[in-house]
Order: sequence, then structure tokens, then C-alpha cells
Amino acid sequence: MIKIISNLGDAALYCDFGSEVNQEINSKVIKYFKSIKEKEIEGITNLTPSYNKLVISFDLKLTNFNIIKKKIENLELKRTEKTKGNKIKIPICCEKQFALDIKNLENKLKITESKIYEKFFSKEYFCYMTGFIAGLPFLGDLDESLKSKRLETPRVKIPKGSIGLAEQFCNIYTSESPGGWNIIGNTPVNIFDKKKEIDPNLINPGDTVIFQQISMSEYEEYNN
Repeated sequence: MIKIISNLGDAALYCDFGSEVNQEINSKVIKYFKSIKEKEIEGITNLTPSYNKLVISFDLKLTNFNIIKKKIENLELKRTEKTKGNKIKIPICCEKQFALDIKNLENKLKITESKIYEKFFSKEYFCYMTGFIAGLPFLGDLDESLKSKRLETPRVKIPKGSIGLAEQFCNIYTSESPGGWNIIGNTPVNIFDKKKEIDPNLINPGDTVIFQQISMSEYEEYNN
């Protein structure tokens, strides 16, 4: 299932599953990620999955590229292993103070605000990976008519909880951060909890997210 395994610097393997971004390929990445993690292979220090790649970092004092490569090539994947993740409902408030780019999106996409939200809320979203900032989920796949480029000039600060759209994905900013995604709303739910040493992410690769629109009063109740 891995097309190419190559060196990435002195102490990492780069596992390439292909160039396409889809759930089938990403499920293979997640399957390897979970299997390698479960095996607790000596010397591996970190696993970093993405849409269609997996980076395996290792300690040169304990192992080397050839040893890890051979173990990955001979890894037995359980046929019954489930890669399907959790289904998570995320509330989102789309009031004007949170929907920073909805008017710009209307102009970019040539569709009305109501139609944008109608299409956005009509789909379930698959988590391909997390990254950029801690716990930030990359969720696909947007309706074709909602695909748009990032902002020409990124913002210095995107509020925590903002939901943004760009290309075929949407994301949720887990903390205040610079960013160039088109912001359409905000969730009061804490997506990343740094106080938790185990499973600080609410959303993980392989999970499915369902967004549910809430009012401002419902949003404020979450913070009380």
C-alpha cells in the first residue's frame, strides 16, 4: 500500500501513499499509523500522518533507516482492524461578528450567503489530518461550489474556535493564530485541550465531523 519509502533527513522515513487526496488513501495512512503505534517498534520516536504521507522519526542511537524500513515493509496489518473513527457533532455560530469572510465568499463564489451555509451544513466532513497548530483538524471534502483560494493577505490573528474554508477543506482554529482561511463562523467547543496529556485532540484523523448551526444565545450558554 506504500508506494515509496525514502529518507527524510538523517533520522526519519518518508512513506508516500500516492499524490491523490481522498478517504481511501488517507485510510491506508491511518491504518499504518495505528498499526505502527500499536507495535511500539524500538527506536521510533514520532509518527506524523498527513493526507497521503506518513513521516516516521527515529532515534539514531537505537536504530537506523534500513532496520525501520524493513520492519515497515514486513508489517502485518490486521485485516479486521477498524480505521473508521468517531462521529463528532460541532456547534457553530454564524453571526456576523464570527463570519468574518462570508461577504467576500459571496463575491468569490458567486452564490448567496444562505446558499453557502445551506451547502456547508448539508455535508459530513472527514478528518484527514491534524497540524499547523496543535490539534487543528483538516476536514474534507467541501462541496465543489464552496472551494475557494485562501486570503491574499493572511490575518495576523484568527480567533480561537473560528471555522475556515480553503480549497477542498475546512478547519477549526484551536487557538488564536495567524491564518489565511475564509472564516464563516465560530464554535464555543474546545477542540484541543493542552491540559490533557493523553488524547488532547477532540478530533483525530479518521473521525467524521457534523456541523450544527446554533444561535448567539446558545453560543453564549456554552461559555457560562
